[in-house]
Amino acid sequence: MFNFLHELLHHILPEFLHPLWHSTIDTLNAILFLFLAYLLMEFIEHKASDKMEKSLSKIGRGGPLLGSLLGCIPQCGFSATASNLYTAGVVTEGTLIAVFLATSDEAIPILISTPEAHGSIWKIILAKIIIGIVVGFGVDIALKLLKIKKAAVDMCKDCGCEKEEGILKPALIHTLKTTLFIFIVNIIVSYAIYFLGEGRLNDILLSGHYAQPFITALLGLIPNCAISSAITQLYINGSLSFGATLSGLCSGAGVGIAVLLKANPIKKENMRIIITMYLVSALIGFALMLFGIN
Repeated sequence: MFNFLHELLHHILPEFLHPLWHSTIDTLNAILFLFLAYLLMEFIEHKASDKMEKSLSKIGRGGPLLGSLLGCIPQCGFSATASNLYTAGVVTEGTLIAVFLATSDEAIPILISTPEAHGSIWKIILAKIIIGIVVGFGVDIALKLLKIKKAAVDMCKDCGCEKEEGILKPALIHTLKTTLFIFIVNIIVSYAIYFLGEGRLNDILLSGHYAQPFITALLGLIPNCAISSAITQLYINGSLSFGATLSGLCSGAGVGIAVLLKANPIKKENMRIIITMYLVSALIGFALMLFGIN
């Protein structure tokens, strides 16, 4: 029913309002995940016992494996959840990067809806999961060896949350603030793509054979599902190599990066994560192209 309404309004609304409508849908898709994440964090902060905190700590060491498996589910809301959990110190940086690298949003549904591309679905999903696991554990090991720890962040510092208010109200406050931020970002990106034009976007993606992975990985960082849609469609049409496509889909973490920048005030952590995402995604795609792996 919801898909029918979405398609109906898409055809009824003037073309100029399409970016606004898609921005609204993308934002609504993330609300439930955001609320559940904030609810979990409030529960941990207000209600969790020492035993539960120790359990979460143990899970955190194996987080990249679980994060990659959950991230590959076709949606982009879980990346937003992971960003909040990382900011609160519940999951490790490696786990967050594993989720980001494995995240699948528009790509999988588009591939499923294209019969001739069915053979690529599991290849892309499996590659993203393996990359997420390997890089996630690698990041955690590297940070441990370098003795770099997550800086503590008080997410309730400026929201007026008080323990006696319980966990529901603070979770709703955080959810509404972050949702508004995501909505604004989606509108800006959607209209930028609208005025740029899909044809111009395709030209950018197609410029330079071996430069493709570096271009798609950079564009993938933009927190908007339209980018992954364009990359996937060009791959189906045979205009992008598998390596370049994988680069764009690995760096494309849905709204996760936008939420990370909003929630986590530690800029050097955010930059380290984004740079790692870009370099891993671009270099893996370049290596696949270099060795002719399709």
